[in-house]
Amino acid sequence: MDSVEKGAATSVSNPRGRPSRGRPPKLQRNSRGGQGRGVEKPPHLAALILARGGSKGIPLKNIKHLAGVPLIGWVLRAALDSGAFQSVWVSTDHDEIENVAKQFGAQVHRRSSEVSKDSSTSLDAIIEFLNYHNVREVTEPLNLNPAKRPRRQDWDGELYENGSFYFAKRHLIEMGYLQGGKMAYYEMRAEHSVDIDVDIDWPIAEQRVLRYGYFGKEKLKEIKLLVCNIDGCLTNGHIYVSGDQKEIISYDVKDAIGISLLKKSGIEVRLISERACSKQTLSSLKLDCKMEVSVSDKLAVVDEWRKEMGLCWKEVAYLGNEVSDEECLKRVGLSGAPADACSTAQKAVGYICKCNGGRGAIREFAEHICLLMEKVNNSCQK
Repeated sequence: MDSVEKGAATSVSNPRGRPSRGRPPKLQRNSRGGQGRGVEKPPHLAALILARGGSKGIPLKNIKHLAGVPLIGWVLRAALDSGAFQSVWVSTDHDEIENVAKQFGAQVHRRSSEVSKDSSTSLDAIIEFLNYHNVREVTEPLNLNPAKRPRRQDWDGELYENGSFYFAKRHLIEMGYLQGGKMAYYEMRAEHSVDIDVDIDWPIAEQRVLRYGYFGKEKLKEIKLLVCNIDGCLTNGHIYVSGDQKEIISYDVKDAIGISLLKKSGIEVRLISERACSKQTLSSLKLDCKMEVSVSDKLAVVDEWRKEMGLCWKEVAYLGNEVSDEECLKRVGLSGAPADACSTAQKAVGYICKCNGGRGAIREFAEHICLLMEKVNNSCQK
């Protein structure tokens, strides 16, 4: 941040909520001190993320899940946790994007249709935001001199502007520029910079974010226990009843392999359900997992298991899909939900599976856990 701040910084004058109708508020540059002398207020640094709903290459790209997290969520989490900004904003014209932004703790500016067209530029959207919130914004690309182009053997490479972020002041934007005056640039490593324009870019971006992505302020700890809800995670929630009143359930072999994968990695797996499931039926699945059914307070049971194993909450993972799983999902170190989980569960987790419950969600979450544990082990070795 130091090199960027030498050029300029993003500033906002006390933005609050959605813009009101009418004329934008005036910028309050000075306040009066005790002796009547003008004292300039410190700048209000704000982050503005542009997220139009009309993406053509990948529809609603900004809220499509990338490695279990909405794409815009990766940006918002890093911006909010950085502590560099007094406020973080999302400029959007779409209700679903607005809802996701608010879930992550950002403020939302509802942009007008005039700056939401296919032909609208980023600068158009930023200027509209300025008109309502008095923001300023700058960046610097490296200017290469073609007259002094080095030999290929002597050339270290090329830098180009990727548009990941800009810091600029208000007066510069009002002149129609995002760059100018005294500038500085931030050189981003190639593995940290990925353009997502078409579907085939998505898996590349997921691989990069799983390896290099920002997962939150607290360091990941090694997971020692996974607790999984039975109905809707291990199974798809369907219950079949035979003519003699016996309960029949089904599960995906991929999920059994996922459980086995975790056990081989030294992670214990336990099953839980608020329903009075048939233990005999569950035992016939031969998953060799400790289980607890007819549970009215899942958090209390998981807490008891945690203490029994001598673990802290950060060493516990939980896969849940119902409202009754919410408190557990919020407490553990690593949380996940199947793609068809209820909205309450999905809002509480850090990873949303592509697979539905009973259709490979456990296997997917198990692979996610193993990837993150590899990252933890690598960081410990360093």
